[in-house]
Amino acid sequence: MLHLLRRLPMPVGGILIGLIVGLAVWVVLDQVQSKAVERIFGRELSMRLDLRARESLIRFDQYMTNYAATTRLLANHRRLAQYLEPLFWFPGEDVDPVVYAGFRPFWLPDVFGRNALLAPSHVLLVDTGGLVREVYQAGEKPLPEELTGDLGQWLGGPDEVRSILARFDDRPYLVVSDRVEDASGYTMGSLVVLVPVDAAFLAASEGSFSADRSAVALIDADEQRILASNEPRRLLPGSLLSAWSDEYQVTSQSLPAYEGSNWNMLFATFIPERIVAKMSDKVIDFERKQRLIAALVFIAVFTLVIYLVSARLNQVLKRMTRFSQRALGIAQPGFEVGGNQLLLLEEWMQHFTSLVLRAREEMRRKHEHEMRETEALKAAIMEASLDAIVTLNRTGAVIDYNPTAERMLGFDRAAIIGTDFARAFVAADDRAHFIGLLRDSSRRGPLGERSPHARTELRALRADAQRFPIEVSIVPIALDAEPVYTLYIHDITKRKEAEREIKGLARFASESPSPILRVNGAARIVYANAASRALIEAWESEPGGPLPARWCEQVRAALADGATQEHEDDLGSTIYSLLFVPIQELGYVNIYARDITAVRRAEQESRQHQAELVHVCRLSTMGEVATGMAHELNQPLAAIVNYANGASRRLKSGQGDSAALVDAMAHISGQAQRAGEIIKRLRALVGKQQPIRSVVDLNLLVREVCSFVEFETTKLEMLIEQQLAEEAIPVDVDLVQIEQVLLNLVRNALDALEERPPGARTLLIGTERLDTRALVRVRDNGPGIPPERMGHLFDPFFTTKETGMGMGLPISLTILEDHDGTIRAESEPGVGTVFQVELPVAADGLDAGDPSSPLGLTDARRLNLIEQPGAGGAHG
Repeated sequence: MLHLLRRLPMPVGGILIGLIVGLAVWVVLDQVQSKAVERIFGRELSMRLDLRARESLIRFDQYMTNYAATTRLLANHRRLAQYLEPLFWFPGEDVDPVVYAGFRPFWLPDVFGRNALLAPSHVLLVDTGGLVREVYQAGEKPLPEELTGDLGQWLGGPDEVRSILARFDDRPYLVVSDRVEDASGYTMGSLVVLVPVDAAFLAASEGSFSADRSAVALIDADEQRILASNEPRRLLPGSLLSAWSDEYQVTSQSLPAYEGSNWNMLFATFIPERIVAKMSDKVIDFERKQRLIAALVFIAVFTLVIYLVSARLNQVLKRMTRFSQRALGIAQPGFEVGGNQLLLLEEWMQHFTSLVLRAREEMRRKHEHEMRETEALKAAIMEASLDAIVTLNRTGAVIDYNPTAERMLGFDRAAIIGTDFARAFVAADDRAHFIGLLRDSSRRGPLGERSPHARTELRALRADAQRFPIEVSIVPIALDAEPVYTLYIHDITKRKEAEREIKGLARFASESPSPILRVNGAARIVYANAASRALIEAWESEPGGPLPARWCEQVRAALADGATQEHEDDLGSTIYSLLFVPIQELGYVNIYARDITAVRRAEQESRQHQAELVHVCRLSTMGEVATGMAHELNQPLAAIVNYANGASRRLKSGQGDSAALVDAMAHISGQAQRAGEIIKRLRALVGKQQPIRSVVDLNLLVREVCSFVEFETTKLEMLIEQQLAEEAIPVDVDLVQIEQVLLNLVRNALDALEERPPGARTLLIGTERLDTRALVRVRDNGPGIPPERMGHLFDPFFTTKETGMGMGLPISLTILEDHDGTIRAESEPGVGTVFQVELPVAADGLDAGDPSSPLGLTDARRLNLIEQPGAGGAHG
């Protein structure tokens, strides 16, 4: 080996030694680094798999949390509260739940679809006793049998949303429950949402398609069996977890504790083994390639160092040869052919010199080419720049510009060069400031450093003398000790306009005549405009202080729900409407207040005017029924006179025994009570009083109205047929106002029946209860109403009577609207007319034993009314 090296030229030997040593070093490093990389990658891969599994579990848990939040939103929805307001569920009663199969009920808005959640399979309304009252069924699959009975074990506390992963019919479900209240705040029970945890649920929880082909599944921890997965075609539900250990990397994790669950489960993440192996191979191959490149670089550098050393030694030998030839006269030493000869070294040096000269020429040409490219690039930048660029000499005259400057300043191209920029294009007020900045930008500090680039805002002039704001930056450049200045000019007209608009908007709240406040999450006032002073003083607070306790909870609820809320605050002399607008991302709530005192006073005056109008209408009606009332009052008075005269004659003749006289006195007392009741009804009908609502039996109310028109029906030789409901129908109404409505309808029917001959007149009044609504129908067989007049029945002052005012039906409509009721009419000319009144049934029933019960009737009066002809009978 040594002999071979001696025969080779020194550079060649150096190259050979460098290759051998470099390869040996690379072999050793390859073995050591490969094992180290495998260990590092193994740890990193394990961490990544665990992180991937934790991310999947977090997404799954967050998805279930979204269901809990959406369920709370649905449980507190205004539509559900309104639906529950008239309902009353008796605890423990045996009822079949109402099932909505395939269609969405009124109380169930589509909140899950708007929140990008899968629709639940069932939504249940459960009473406080844990019994299912109503069920919404989205598909054909019925409610699991485990949920048809007592649901108490799945319901949460009074103030919490409860989420449970349960197992019904060997299938996993997410059961979410929350308390529901009606519009009055009364707790009705719970809202239960049932969502199947199937492939669609898991796929939705994981979001978009995974690039590493991973999958997730729910595992029965006891049986180690797959219950559901987001890839059912790859991971078959029902298969054992051990069946997939060769094909997948499986990471099982315990789910967060869901108290009350009836099964033990795990959340597993499946990552294909081939993906993991492929990733590992890629990393190892990449690392090996990098080591190979590093080894090649090492060998090249090592070889180059040895080569340069050998070349340097050859150069020293060459100098020694020349010195010996010229100075010492020593003959040139000889070398073997092909060895390290000085002639070969000289030829190489000549060739090297020529290469250096050639390289220098190429570098010169390349530098010139780069200079031309730089100039072209600079020209392109100047052309395309959105800002104006102007170059000035040391005296401030223009020596260069770009097209943007020409368009912005509007100057003449032929006259611009050499023009004093400050005098021609800077406003007179800012000219001195600009010249001072121009001079200061070229000065140097005490250590020779330049001052920072000058930047300022000033007003510029266009060639047509139009002023506009600009932002200018001055960059000094030294060329052969002759300074020049480059100006970068930006038109800030739009920015100034935007700033003025922003300032105007910022003053909007302070200039508002209505109170505007901003409160933080702790319900403390962080901002209040001047108009809020009266409201804050009424609250006994101050800017920076807390809101009243009654509004703190509203602030927290608005931030939690993210929904705008509106409330009223009656402060005695002033009434405010408060609009709570939450800004969740910034953690505060804006409160917009509005003084509605005048509006509420106007509403109160309107109600008073309405009551007065009803009273006037009742007086008009009373004038029409006065004759009947007088006739009805004469009957008990005549009976009293007859009984009194008979008793007097018996006493005078001495023939009256005590029993007969007591009987006569009893008749006199009964007839006097009857007359008193007639007068009492008359005073109630005519009396002007404030509206007072009470719970009344609608059947008794109808009988009372029929008794008002006994004289008219007798005069028309007819009877009123009453078809009343068998059971009492409680309604919460103002007795006098509803009597007025029914009396108007009955009298209109009697007026219409005057056109029929005696014996052919029919008037029927019926009552009926339909769930939560009470109906009263007034049907007559009069001549009917023409179709062209049907649309104007409820218009004020529209009447078909010669002496009518046209206010009976409009007032009746107003009264019923105040009672949340309706009225409608149907008529067929020649056949008759039907008026139907609808009222809400009272939530609280009647108390039959209360002597002060509705209608203001005594027990004796009630007995008298009950003994009159009832449902289906004829009553005159």
